[in-house]
Amino acid sequence: NKESISTGQVIISDSRVHQIRDVLRMKVGDEVIALDNTGEEYHVRLISISQKEVVGEILSQKKCEAEPRTKITLYQSMLARDKFEVVLQKCTEAGVTCFVPVITERSIVRKTDKITKEKLSRFESIIAEAAEQSGRGIIPSLKNPVVMTQALSEMDGYDICLVGSTQDCISLKNILRSCAAVPEKIALFIGPEGGFSDSE
Repeated sequence: NKESISTGQVIISDSRVHQIRDVLRMKVGDEVIALDNTGEEYHVRLISISQKEVVGEILSQKKCEAEPRTKITLYQSMLARDKFEVVLQKCTEAGVTCFVPVITERSIVRKTDKITKEKLSRFESIIAEAAEQSGRGIIPSLKNPVVMTQALSEMDGYDICLVGSTQDCISLKNILRSCAAVPEKIALFIGPEGGFSDSE
């Protein structure tokens, strides 16, 4: 986090200490890239590794180039847990900036209270790991689950809203070509295995 970066140093004192010291077996003098979740990246040389913290000297700083220009919020209908986790991972790697789990008529999970804090915490870990793996400068956010009507009430502020459909409809390519300018904020709705219902 941003508070761990000051006076030319990065101090790591969370679960990444174990990852750096025991899993990756890094040593003093090894170099890493540190991200502060604001879009900045730091080239860091490790100068101290202990049981409780890792300290690195900042060699250089620059804007992370892996962040997309267009901000996509994915309104993803709840799927079976393993499938939903794959969506979080792959879409983080592809550049989605925000995830909103949505309860739809054909969702496997039918109530928002069935998505526990533990599940949300696991989802956040998957997103963070995928962001790390793909060199993202900002970890995508995960919102609390909503029902479809609530999701649809949140469309103010988006340049365009897209809905994935198995029915005959306009292609994504044609929709984007018809935009007067490159959209800065997109809301993308993807349904469950059975698709959205007719009423949705």
